[in-house]
Amino acid sequence: MSNKSDIAVVGLGVMGANLALNLADSGNRVTVYNRTTSVTDEYMAGEAGDKDMVAASTLEDMVATLERPRVVLLMVSAGPPVDYVIADLAPLLEEGDVIIDGGNSLYTDTARRTEELAGLGIRFVGAGVSGGEEGARHGPSIMPGGDPAAWPIVEGILQGIAAKADDGAPCCEWIGEGGSGHYVKMVHNGIEYGDMQVIAEAYDLMRRGLKMVPADIGEVFALWNQGRLRSYLIEITAEILRATEDGEPIVDRILDAAGQKGTGKWTVIASMESGQPTTLVAEAVYARIVSSDPEGRARAATIYDEPIGPIEAGVDDIEAALYASKIISYAQGFRLMQAASHENRWDLDLAPIASIWRAGCIIRADFLEDITAAYRRTPGLADLTEAPFFVEALKTALSSWRRVVAAAVGAGIPTPAYASALAYFDGMRSGRLPANLIQAQRDYFGAHTFERVDQPRGTFFHHEWV
Repeated sequence: MSNKSDIAVVGLGVMGANLALNLADSGNRVTVYNRTTSVTDEYMAGEAGDKDMVAASTLEDMVATLERPRVVLLMVSAGPPVDYVIADLAPLLEEGDVIIDGGNSLYTDTARRTEELAGLGIRFVGAGVSGGEEGARHGPSIMPGGDPAAWPIVEGILQGIAAKADDGAPCCEWIGEGGSGHYVKMVHNGIEYGDMQVIAEAYDLMRRGLKMVPADIGEVFALWNQGRLRSYLIEITAEILRATEDGEPIVDRILDAAGQKGTGKWTVIASMESGQPTTLVAEAVYARIVSSDPEGRARAATIYDEPIGPIEAGVDDIEAALYASKIISYAQGFRLMQAASHENRWDLDLAPIASIWRAGCIIRADFLEDITAAYRRTPGLADLTEAPFFVEALKTALSSWRRVVAAAVGAGIPTPAYASALAYFDGMRSGRLPANLIQAQRDYFGAHTFERVDQPRGTFFHHEWV
């Protein structure tokens, strides 16, 4: 039996350290390397010391431990650090070896690296990994893309450590070429932003609009987690709202300024570049930006001293608004991936993408079973909102959805995600929008031309307005 390692992990931060343990538990011999040697020493002195692992103090030593074709998993910060490691590592590898970037890299960087390394005979994979610390340790959702020749080499390794859905399927499938894996992970994170925002708005409506205490709101979320909203984020929200410190709700002691790492912003930028209306994710990103200035909001609150609430809507209405907005968010996300697939010739299969999000990742939810079923039933589905299951769900929720948005506006409680999702829904179902006036204005001041309803599409006209 060879004493060579099956895979090396570079970077022993939270994700890298836990993925290495997961890899070892899944039957792989693992070599670990961290630029700071003391981090490696401390790691090996802990739980890793009992695993089938080897520590390397240099990249040269690490490469020497690996079975060919060598497989190296990079778990370093996205951006220039990935390029720095690749620059040091690539000269040590040989044709046919594989580098996997498991960080949150921008998909265009992944596409570039795939092409550059292919020129050296090295197979590059950009693998989105979702699930946080727990997922990394016990089974994440993994979205690999890049050089297709790498997939037969890494398929068993990656599927072996991935989460398993209720039907036993691994939450890891080959996504496509170039930067497709990291693109799908980016959209996943954008949807995650949206999920968190629609949940936060439900909490706010109950807290300020219905004057409920956090523990009681937590009980509502726990109840919702037994129904169609059952998901990881709903589950942890219930736990958070019921948690106390010195007898007081911990949530009330947390500053209301939300951070972000950039993947939500990337999703919005990508949607604009593709001309796709990912409006709910955009509102979720901007809501975090608004929250990041608590001092400014405090000043405005004293200037515009207007009472908040109560709202004229119930808990069941809020649940329906949350669910309907969630449908819109996912519909927009999948529509964006579909557009990117056409633009980049990735040939993305949306059913497996929904399927690998069913477990392991942050947005894992029963809801994704319905999305998977919709795309399996109609592979060429143009928009999730056209699937019969979701058509019925939106029709059923619509009156509650409108009631919640109207009540929130009347009470002075911001619901940007619910309102933007509803506006998108109303826009997409409108047979005629006021864009004809916008085109007339553009033609008036800039001779930008317009199409006519009584002429074939693609034929443009200019009117002499004055």
